[in-house]
Amino acid sequence: MFELSIAEARDALRARKISAAELTGAYLGAVETLNPELNAYITVTPDQALAQAQAADVALAKGEGGPLTGIPLAIKDLFATKGVRTTAASKILSPFVPPYESTVTANLLRDGAVFLGKANLDEFAMGSSNMTSAYGPVTNPWQRQGSDAKLVPGGSSGGSAAAVAARMALGATATDTGGSIRQPAAFCGIVGIKPTYGRCSRWGVVAFASSLDQAGPVARTVEDAAILLGSMSGFDSKDSTSANMPVPDFATAVKRGVKGLRIGVPKEYRMEGLDPIIDKLWQDGLAWLKAEGASVVDISLPHTKYGLATYYIVAPAEASSNLARYDGVRYGARVPGRDLIEMYENTRAEGFGVEVKRRIMIGTYVLSAGYYDAYYLKAQKIRALILKDFTDAFEKVDAILTPTAPSAAFGQGEKVEDPVTMYLNDVFTVTANLAGLPGLSVPAGLDHQGLPLGLQVLGRPFDEETVFAVGGAIERAAGFTALPTIRAGA
Repeated sequence: MFELSIAEARDALRARKISAAELTGAYLGAVETLNPELNAYITVTPDQALAQAQAADVALAKGEGGPLTGIPLAIKDLFATKGVRTTAASKILSPFVPPYESTVTANLLRDGAVFLGKANLDEFAMGSSNMTSAYGPVTNPWQRQGSDAKLVPGGSSGGSAAAVAARMALGATATDTGGSIRQPAAFCGIVGIKPTYGRCSRWGVVAFASSLDQAGPVARTVEDAAILLGSMSGFDSKDSTSANMPVPDFATAVKRGVKGLRIGVPKEYRMEGLDPIIDKLWQDGLAWLKAEGASVVDISLPHTKYGLATYYIVAPAEASSNLARYDGVRYGARVPGRDLIEMYENTRAEGFGVEVKRRIMIGTYVLSAGYYDAYYLKAQKIRALILKDFTDAFEKVDAILTPTAPSAAFGQGEKVEDPVTMYLNDVFTVTANLAGLPGLSVPAGLDHQGLPLGLQVLGRPFDEETVFAVGGAIERAAGFTALPTIRAGA
């Protein structure tokens, strides 16, 4: 049962070969067994999940099931879920129970999905390792050959990725601000897509950096990711940045093939010191696509070198503004003080973790009088140039192929003392967020220690179909079948 994909489970449920109650019960059992070791979930909701599964079985018996009826999912604890605690992995929101449902999760419920619980993440989605959660780090279910050292699952959507990889959910929601879907997907050997900015509503998603944040799914196959994105997407009048565009049949596009497509290779991504194994995988990916009838075109994205610096000005600036609302007055935790100012100070000092405080301080600094023009305004100008680079490139190519991350998963505790080294994990992913482009990570091979590595496909705005077509071709050619050490059914 644990080896079924979403597409296979959906077909088995419709054929009544398995019941939603059986499927959900198996996954709840996996969560109960594995979560103490992996810490992928902050909150588990077995009663709600079983009730939703029973309702799914009733609907399926009547032939009324939706696209996801009976499919058990994990929900990143950044999405507001009505009546279920939503913490953003922060102490400051530990008592918060939303009276409303985010648009993305409401869409999934509309289509019949079953929610197993809320997945762990870096606090307020700020991190690349899932080490900054107030509820403890998530452990990657993959292990190095000959070692039982605990590895990070990537971040910020590390809980979602670890849950899917370890067979503790069939799929999961995630969010991506600078790579937080794609990098954990690569580290955990699964598929993750950050859709075009505006494709999925941000309403009801706890904000980190509003002009960069975008919801998307993680799953085990490209087809599964396409099925989930189809349900998650759609126009929402409650989100002013939501795109009023039809939602294509993403799942059909996966099997479309790549014959005649032009695949771009940006010279700026061939960075000095790139791991030879990752470089070889990149070349293999290009060869697979050429064998399927695509052509490879060298392109230039000259402002790539400024991407990381630009991101780490824009994102903290927006975070410092968004997180100003957490003051202990209206919702969340409150730490009393002698007066209002001291209550603010005490609440924020105790409620926020070290990384969140660091980014608030950076953001407040770059927005302050005297520094706004020198940093924030200049970063916005560079962001426009990065978008122009991609716009020019997509006149010559249909998609772009790069590595997803500069390394495989690293150990818990490694890189933590040097935030700059940690930030470099996003070097291949941040430009897609700055430009608002869709980006897909597909597992394509293993490193010398037996850990998964991903390839990233970038596409034109709102052309997720081509991205899925390229991703599907890579998936078929790579034949990636490796499994994590820690998983249900092992």
